Amino acid sequence: MSNPIRRFSKYTVDTVEELKKCSWPQKRELVESTIVVTVACLILALFVAAVDLAFGSVIQWLI
Repeated sequence: MSNPIRRFSKYTVDTVEELKKCSWPQKRELVESTIVVTVACLILALFVAAVDLAFGSVIQWLI
């Protein structure tokens, strides 16, 4: 087995090299994506709440 400190050092160097290859979004693109994700989460939350309410009502009616 190799030295754990050397392995960690190699891992860190490799990680930094890979991160340099990444293309990072511009600020505008990041803000737009964040808004899209937030709106999608809100829509999904409303849908889940509506379905939960509907199923709850049906089960309450059945009981």
